[in-house]
Amino acid sequence: MSALLAALYDDHIRVQRTRTDAALQACGFDSLAIFAGRPPMQFLDDRPYPFAPNPHFKLWVPLETCAECWLIYRPQAPLQLLFFQPIDYWYKPPALPSGYWTKHFDIEVIREPGDARAFLAGMKHCAFIGERQPEFDAWGFAAFNPQALIDHLHFDRARKTSYEVECMRRAAQRGARGHVAAERAFRAGASEFQIHLEYLRATQHTEAELPYDNIIALNENAAVLHYQYQERTPPPQRFSLLIDAGAAFAGYACDITRTYSAEQDDFAALISAMDTVQQALCAKVRAGVDYADIHLDAHHRIATVLREHGIIRMDPASAVESGLSSVFFPHGVGHLLGLQVHDVAGLAIDRKGTQKPRPPGHPYLRLTRTLEPGFVVTIEPGLYFIETLLAQARAAKHASSIDWQRVDALKRFGGIRIEDDVACTESEPENLTRPALAQAAAA
Repeated sequence: MSALLAALYDDHIRVQRTRTDAALQACGFDSLAIFAGRPPMQFLDDRPYPFAPNPHFKLWVPLETCAECWLIYRPQAPLQLLFFQPIDYWYKPPALPSGYWTKHFDIEVIREPGDARAFLAGMKHCAFIGERQPEFDAWGFAAFNPQALIDHLHFDRARKTSYEVECMRRAAQRGARGHVAAERAFRAGASEFQIHLEYLRATQHTEAELPYDNIIALNENAAVLHYQYQERTPPPQRFSLLIDAGAAFAGYACDITRTYSAEQDDFAALISAMDTVQQALCAKVRAGVDYADIHLDAHHRIATVLREHGIIRMDPASAVESGLSSVFFPHGVGHLLGLQVHDVAGLAIDRKGTQKPRPPGHPYLRLTRTLEPGFVVTIEPGLYFIETLLAQARAAKHASSIDWQRVDALKRFGGIRIEDDVACTESEPENLTRPALAQAAAA
């Protein structure tokens, strides 16, 4: 499989060179210096925060252990990687890079962070991208994180190369193993914390290596969209599990959410209905489709589920128009995915950073672009029983359109979210998540 990655990476580098050359020329720079980053220290302590490399650096260099490293880019010149490998006995220095991608780089080892300056000397129209450090002001960069250049680069990053999509396939396979293990732990009676540990074990990730913090929510906790705790003790009675958890491969993320009911009950039927909605929305990930239309369609479909399951009495079109559907589905239907879980330029309509506004009444949608081949997006409709929003709805003019006895019976389950990662192609969309879950379940 490394041969496949090597071939795909060769083309990936060619595409990135073409895009970067165009961006530099358009913005008046002749070279680019990308700083991977420096782990910040905790206040009044000698312990650093977990390190995450600059995504602009990861676009070229599939390394996670790369603090104080640099990528130097000059058109028509070999790519140069300044690899920080200190002489140290307090910590084990990182090993010299090897693998399918290294043949594209001239790798220079630096022993001190300041050694990078000598390699940057004489680059008079060089743009810097990364976390700016005080000492860099004297290094002669033409500009730090110039917005015009970043907007240009971000716009093109939405169109993933075949290499990037392959990395996300592999991330999905890794994440799927974690999700299968998590469901098994839930059905065995595990706590949120124990489910989290089983997920880490199955994905072979540490917590710091996860692309985002796991959301592992039992019962009512599933009504908190970004639930951040992991209770150590199982609840007295298990009703439901919502797990939103990802994995990474070569710097690229997967983002998967599943919801389970402990029994084959009314809530399980609601999950099944939402799964049907989600698959219908995944099928709409096609070139030329306005992603905002998928979001609005999600509201209409969820309003239909709410009506068919006796939760609301209003017809679906009126529920969407009045905002009643947003009581139960308050977030966006998804986002771009890639080097960042919420990948960049979701609202941009050109390389100048011009943004397309969200539909009125939908402030949390992260993606309004028209889909193109190479886009990888999440599709994650939800249906929740959130006390804060329900309290507001009780006092609103459409309160009588909600069956409150039905809501009260379902609140103990928290809510439902089902999320797949879907690649837009020249024809049929490719769901990266469902084949990976099927393979993991069969293993």
